[in-house]
Amino acid sequence: MATGGRGPVVAMAAGSTLSAASVLLFLLLVLPRVSQAQTFFLPFRQPETCGHNQYFDISALSCVACGANQRQDARGTSCVCLPGFQMISNNGRPVICKKCPEHMKGVTEDGWNCISCPGGLTAEGKCHCPTGYILVERNVNGTLLSQATCELCDKSENSFTAANALGNRCVRCEPTFINTNRSCACSEPNILTGGLCFSSTGNFPLRMISTARYGELGVSFPSEWFAKYLQSSASACWVYGNLTSCQALGNMCVMNMNSYDSSTFDACGLLQVIFENTAALGTVHSVSFWRQNLPWLFYGDQLGLAPQILSTTPLPTNFSFKGENQNTKLKFVAASYDVRGNFLKWQTLEGGVLQLCPDTETRLNAAYSFGTTYQQSCEIPIPKILTDFPNPTFYDVYLEYTDENQHQYIWAVPVLNLNLQHKKMFVNQDSSSGKWLLTRRIFLVDALSGRENDLGSQPSLIRVATQISLSIHLVPNTKNGNIYPPLITIAYSDIDVKDPNSQSVKVSFSVTYEMDQGEAHVQTDIALGVLGGLAVLSSLLKTAGWKRRIGSPMIDLQTVMKFLVYYAGDLANVFFIITVGTGLYWLIFFKAQKSVSVLLPVPAQEKRFVTYVGCGFALKALQFLHKLISQITIDIFFIDWERPKGKVLKAVEGEGGVRSATVPVSIWRTYFVANEWNEIQTVRKINPLFQVLTVLFLLEVVGFKNLALMDSSSSLSRSPPSYIAPYSRILRYAVSSALWLVIGIIQIVFFAVFYERFIEDKIRQFVDLCCMSNISVFLLSHRCFGYYIHGRSVHGHADTNMEEMNMNLKREAENLCSQRGLVPNTDGQTFQIAISSQMRQHYDRIHETLTRKNGPARLLSSSGSTFEQSVKAYHTMNKFLGSFIDHVHKEMDYFIKDKLLLERILGMEFMEPMEKSIFYNDEGYSFSSVLYYGNESTLLIYDLMFFCVVDLACQNFILAAFLTYLQQEIFRFIRNAVGQKNLASKTLVDQRFLI
Repeated sequence: MATGGRGPVVAMAAGSTLSAASVLLFLLLVLPRVSQAQTFFLPFRQPETCGHNQYFDISALSCVACGANQRQDARGTSCVCLPGFQMISNNGRPVICKKCPEHMKGVTEDGWNCISCPGGLTAEGKCHCPTGYILVERNVNGTLLSQATCELCDKSENSFTAANALGNRCVRCEPTFINTNRSCACSEPNILTGGLCFSSTGNFPLRMISTARYGELGVSFPSEWFAKYLQSSASACWVYGNLTSCQALGNMCVMNMNSYDSSTFDACGLLQVIFENTAALGTVHSVSFWRQNLPWLFYGDQLGLAPQILSTTPLPTNFSFKGENQNTKLKFVAASYDVRGNFLKWQTLEGGVLQLCPDTETRLNAAYSFGTTYQQSCEIPIPKILTDFPNPTFYDVYLEYTDENQHQYIWAVPVLNLNLQHKKMFVNQDSSSGKWLLTRRIFLVDALSGRENDLGSQPSLIRVATQISLSIHLVPNTKNGNIYPPLITIAYSDIDVKDPNSQSVKVSFSVTYEMDQGEAHVQTDIALGVLGGLAVLSSLLKTAGWKRRIGSPMIDLQTVMKFLVYYAGDLANVFFIITVGTGLYWLIFFKAQKSVSVLLPVPAQEKRFVTYVGCGFALKALQFLHKLISQITIDIFFIDWERPKGKVLKAVEGEGGVRSATVPVSIWRTYFVANEWNEIQTVRKINPLFQVLTVLFLLEVVGFKNLALMDSSSSLSRSPPSYIAPYSRILRYAVSSALWLVIGIIQIVFFAVFYERFIEDKIRQFVDLCCMSNISVFLLSHRCFGYYIHGRSVHGHADTNMEEMNMNLKREAENLCSQRGLVPNTDGQTFQIAISSQMRQHYDRIHETLTRKNGPARLLSSSGSTFEQSVKAYHTMNKFLGSFIDHVHKEMDYFIKDKLLLERILGMEFMEPMEKSIFYNDEGYSFSSVLYYGNESTLLIYDLMFFCVVDLACQNFILAAFLTYLQQEIFRFIRNAVGQKNLASKTLVDQRFLI
């Protein structure tokens, strides 16, 4: 029984479990499909698209029908009862309306009750009262009257009341009506304007110009705002001294760009009349331009007044970048007014009050960090301007500061309005500050005065402050960071609003810092004059040395051109020294100063510096090209000292026999030396690729480029949210040139101290190679001057096998043979040579034969006789130069001596090789002067200036680095290619064997 009784229960439980599982499975499988089938789009409706009997449901975002006896309200988001119906329920949902009885067809103002009206009804079904009457619907205690009444306001002298604008209260009449007419009416001949009443017996001008001037468009626009409020504001200001009216009149003058003419009575003209006729009221704060009751808009129209205001009295406060008394905050405050002349508030300019472009607060406030040059620009759509600035707000800007006694003061900041017209001339656009007319009040956007007929309509013209610049001038020779009053320069653009949705306007805001650069220019001119004079002397000495080396005493056109080329190179060095010195001066003294004593030159003041850099680069490029051409046009010959070792039997063509002949000397040693010479032509003391990459890494990755920003920070990094100031071209030049020089000097020192000593010295290795190859190098860089590398082997022969070569090296290492020098028992192998004219003439005669028929590059295609003549000339030259070195020719002999110290310093020779040539001992391997190796300073400075010029032009270090390396490789290729051709033509070495 027990078991049988439990069975059905278990079965039911199992059944319910199965049913639950089925439901769960259904939910898991079916519901996702249902949700996937749902759509999430809906019709787009706006409140104005709903019908008169519909309202816009703000929850469902769609139009919903109103209830019975209802219509849409003014906003369109709810319903109201139809006329003749009272409201009996309104709980946030659609109202419920009930029809009023026939004897009470009117509805109270609040719509909740029906009432009997004393007269007619309005369109809304409310009671209507005649003009001058007020509608009364309730008792004083709030009890609803069965019939409304119309009460006449008491206009007698005891009350002077009239109905208010809503017609529900009696209020005291406007004071001007009472004062003028002793009533609430402004009857003729009195003047009613702007809701105010004025007597016609006063001397105030009646013919006023209510047009707004748009000087940029060249039109005067009939402004509805001016037509309504100009005369009333001017009259209330003059007659009653009403402060708000005076401010409103001043605002209309500012809306007209502070432009006035004594012959017209526009807003500024009226303000000027009031100013002149209220002298008895006195001034405010002893400021002669600030009349009591009137706004301070002008500084006066006297010529030469602007420079006195801007650069006579420094602000009694100090600014410093570092230290305990650090002060880097410009605390600008503004008194703001609305267009009706009401004072709004004192407010700081931080937060972008004068900056139309949106940005983060941190970046906006960076504009008022002292020493930080600030630039901001953007393009703003016209609809956004119309939305954000329906009415203009006016600002009188001051600079707040604290004196030594910790008392707070404000200093009025003058304004230079570039749109101001005085006697129909834009005087503030003149380059002479003596003609400027400074003002005080500004606004950002005026979309009000451009409304023609209705103040609620869209303006036809708007005026936008498209350029606002705040300039701060440092007091000359200050050591404590004193500045003159800042100047706000503002330019407005007049915009004809035709299609606002497609129109936009570009606006900008900037803060610049300036100091008088006159003393710096004088010092630069002095340095340029002194160093330029030294450059002339240096160029004259170089020209004199060159004349002596070519063996020509005559001063001809070639001499003048050579002097100019030398002077170009020296003057390029002068410009380089001045520009680098100037750049480092600004970099060090601006970034490291505590109390501000110097400010960076503004872009306009940098033009002179950029001109110096450009001139320096152009002259340095000319010097570089001159050296390049000089190097690829030298005369060079490899003297082979090797002699035949014996004779061999040689078949004679055409005779069918043999005869003995000397063993020919191998040409491969000459080819090998020529190839080594070709390789070292472009060897440098630095690695150009490493130089470019290292400088670029330090600038871009490490962050040295941040030192070139026009702010007071010396940090190498900047946080992304912070404002990044624009770059100074002078500082970019200073930072990049300093890094380039430091890296270059480090490379040169490393190359000379470590690399050449312990790894590889290609110049000395070449001299050793000449000695091992038994080949000397005779090189003429000038007609009568050149270099000689004595490579004659001390072992007699160099064309030997490996065993004999090793034996010779071992003997030389153990000093078992003579030394390598030209002079017995010396090691001097390199010489500077000054040859006599006779020696040069003999060399030229042989050389003409050697290079005939377009040189050796075409020997294989030349005739056999020509080839034999060239080979004969080669052997003749080899024999001649060898015999010359061996003192065989007594009429063309030479002697060896040391150069004087002064000769080494001046780079010239005092003795002329008249009868004998002169060999100067040269332990410094100065033959490298015909190679890149000996001109590293010129190459380093040229590359530096090329890098800097490209950067100054494009403000891009990466592009400058790429182009610098590219031009290095191009000139290196040209130098090698042309050098190979010249080497082949001068030495009879086939160019195809030069690698």
